Amino acid sequence: MSEKSIEQLYKERETRVLAAARCEQPDRIPVFGPYQKYPYQFAGVTFKQAMNDYSLAREACHKFLDYFQPDTDFGPIFAYPAKAMELLGWKAFKWPGRGLDNDDAMYQYVDGEYMTADEYDDFLYDPSGFMLSKWAPRQFTSMEGFAQTIPWRRFMWSGWMNLNFFWSTPEFQETLRAVTAGAEETGKWWASQFQYWGEAKEKGFPMAFAAWDWPPFDIIGDTLRGTRNILADMRRRPSKLHDALELATKIFVEYGSGAVGAPLPFTWVWIHKSTREFMSDAQFNEFYWPYLRKGLIELIDKGIIPVIYWEADWESRIEHVVDIPFGKIIYHLSATNFERAWDALGVKSA
Repeated sequence: MSEKSIEQLYKERETRVLAAARCEQPDRIPVFGPYQKYPYQFAGVTFKQAMNDYSLAREACHKFLDYFQPDTDFGPIFAYPAKAMELLGWKAFKWPGRGLDNDDAMYQYVDGEYMTADEYDDFLYDPSGFMLSKWAPRQFTSMEGFAQTIPWRRFMWSGWMNLNFFWSTPEFQETLRAVTAGAEETGKWWASQFQYWGEAKEKGFPMAFAAWDWPPFDIIGDTLRGTRNILADMRRRPSKLHDALELATKIFVEYGSGAVGAPLPFTWVWIHKSTREFMSDAQFNEFYWPYLRKGLIELIDKGIIPVIYWEADWESRIEHVVDIPFGKIIYHLSATNFERAWDALGVKSA
């Protein structure tokens, strides 16, 4: 049993992780994560249970935390709230109990076209209006009433008088009712998260994240166009895609800026569509890396440390992503030879 106080242990872990992130010499190599759904497996809890029973999810994560004593923790953040997802009618996901028969499977995203090719201009002109009136009704059954809304930009002067044309309809009222129910359930899930974070801190463990983010290319590809369509857009409508990527870079910075001022200012960036299985080096250097790098530099200038979660085989791309500031970014590499990664990045990134 350690004789150090909880405050000392917390500060030691925080200092250790920040030193490693800044390419300084920590007292030892930190245990950093992410741990995905392993805490539930370790505790004998299925992922379906973790997604539906917030108290049980916290209990499982505490069991993992107490046994392994990592330097940073994630808690139950990856166990999305199944009840809220069901209430909102999230069509873009499958999870145990809805679409997945295996109770211990992790949720799966349903790739699809949620913005058509001829809607690029609509998105570029008013991204918030597009997301509300077109994207949301396509992703959530509960939000189909939003398709009737009039853009808020048209509420100036006497525009508010048009409220009645959609607000009073049965479809819109049902949307308000359903979204309110989903929001209330989501609030219970967030309350559980906040409770766990406080409990972990009282044990001396900091959280490994302060914000979540996605590269500009994946914001368009995952959320709007779908994988097949955005890969085709690189050839069929490159100009429109470049315009959308400029806008998505601003959204990327907005998402990632949630880490400003955090003790561990880590913004996790999940990479999905950048490997050679999806695009050539030339396409990566034109459509992917310039916009991601621009956004990363803006986050760094705000005092944020981005954690880039390079999924799949990244060994073949390493030489293309070395133009980064020293000690300002963490690269989390999978399926990659460590020695080769160290030779390319060891003096640049943690």
